[in-house]
Amino acid sequence: MSRYSFVSAVAALALVTSPLLAAPPAGVPEDWEKAAEQINPATLRSSIAFLANDLVEGRGPATRGDSLARLWIATQFESLGLRPGGANGSWEQPVPVVGIKTGAPAIWSFKAKSANGAQTDLKFFDDYIATSGVQSETAGFKNAELVFVGYGIQAPEYGWDDFKGANLEGKILVMLNNDPDWDDHMFAGKTRLFYGRWVYKYESAARQHAAGAIIIHTTPSAGYPFQVVQTSWTGERFGLPAENEPRVQLEGWATEAATRRLLASAGQDLDKLVAAAHRKDFKPVPLGITTSIELHNTIRRVETANVIGVLPGGGLGPNGLAAQAVLVTAHHDHLGIGKPNAKGDTIYNGAEDNASGISQMLSIARAMVALPERPARSLVFIAWAAEEQGLLGSKYYSLHPTVPAGRITAIVNYDGGALWGRTHDIGLIGNGKSNIDDLATEMAAVQGRIVVPDQFPDRGSFYRSDQFNLAKIGVPALYFKRGIEVIGQPAGYGKQMSEAYEANDYHQPSDELTAAWNFDGMVDDARLGFLCTLALANRPVGPTWNPGDEFEAARKKALAEAGN
Repeated sequence: MSRYSFVSAVAALALVTSPLLAAPPAGVPEDWEKAAEQINPATLRSSIAFLANDLVEGRGPATRGDSLARLWIATQFESLGLRPGGANGSWEQPVPVVGIKTGAPAIWSFKAKSANGAQTDLKFFDDYIATSGVQSETAGFKNAELVFVGYGIQAPEYGWDDFKGANLEGKILVMLNNDPDWDDHMFAGKTRLFYGRWVYKYESAARQHAAGAIIIHTTPSAGYPFQVVQTSWTGERFGLPAENEPRVQLEGWATEAATRRLLASAGQDLDKLVAAAHRKDFKPVPLGITTSIELHNTIRRVETANVIGVLPGGGLGPNGLAAQAVLVTAHHDHLGIGKPNAKGDTIYNGAEDNASGISQMLSIARAMVALPERPARSLVFIAWAAEEQGLLGSKYYSLHPTVPAGRITAIVNYDGGALWGRTHDIGLIGNGKSNIDDLATEMAAVQGRIVVPDQFPDRGSFYRSDQFNLAKIGVPALYFKRGIEVIGQPAGYGKQMSEAYEANDYHQPSDELTAAWNFDGMVDDARLGFLCTLALANRPVGPTWNPGDEFEAARKKALAEAGN
């Protein structure tokens, strides 16, 4: 369905407009409360039980499990009475992807340029991970020099440039993870920005015409242990088909210990380099180390798909609220079948990440169709493809939206769920970026809960899930994260459990549905999303980015193009 056919189809409906909410509610209408009862532990658990079952094989992109998951989600949409929102009247928006399985050498050798010419060997998987940055059968370089470039960031708004005009063509850029985080007035302090994400760093290196980039991994700077890199960056990796954008030959990671050993071979000290990188006047440092590598790639050009269902709105007129939409989304993919863990399990089920998000999205759709009157704006439910590969499904949608960006009122995205019971708080990822914060606070108060900023701001979560790609085209985003003040548990319990999940189960075969899951908190969070989505769909004026926010200009552009 094209963006224009969507608008004309929903505008043609002459249904009764739902009441518009004006003042912050002391409660919610009775019919909202009754519809919200459709969101319950049984409906949430059953969806996760299917999607995270071994028979679905971890839902890796363009696999049998991926196709099965997409078909199942489409049948759920159809059973709820939604309308197909994909291509040519189908439930799917095909997403072309290029799969690359990189054959990296077991040992990657580096040679110091000093008189002794010391050689340092890094072991694949244990010391380093490398994948091809180009979509060709071979990639690599010969005798390329390593250069330390600090954080690899160019941010003129902060007067920051790690490159200082240096000629880095053909070099291997060694970069720190994260972004500068020691000053609240620089790079938002401890809150990680897009500058701290790996995708930015590889793109930044490509803009310098570098041959490759190596990010130094530490658990604090990444927000997860090296085992997550090992499981996420091995096996087949996917990307959208290359166009004319610059690319590096190699996208790599190295452990902190391996990096220290490598630098020491050339008389370099990582701590001193890091200290230098903390200054605005930092300049790239040639490390006196060269290396060669050849990567052999197996290439597949295949398709996955976003699955899209539409509940047309009840707003009247061709330019009424029905011609606008609120997106409710979650990604359907995970990592598929990969390296076995200590128990021999090879299936990365992705129960929490993100069968739980799909389950919450479907439960919200079920509650919406249970309302006696349709919301004024249309609702578009989207199960994103290939999120784990770099937000590919939502990126493709942002380039080919079924609804013009200026007519998308907001996106409500789910990525993960509460596993350990009800919480007094709920985390709002992106808090402070838009006035959608006020709506979240109002609706959380209906539940007797409080909204708090991102409890783990150093993780950069806003830039790690699919709402980011919609924000880039101007769409205000609502992205909740499970609370950590678990009712009935001692202080610190929720944070402890979240950190344990990150350390032991995130992107591991152990991310499975178990009898220990407590769905009460997930019910609350999904019902909160339901209330917020209804308010977004019914209020006469949509949310806006706060003045000066990084996405404000994109929103103004999108609204102008849509004639709003």
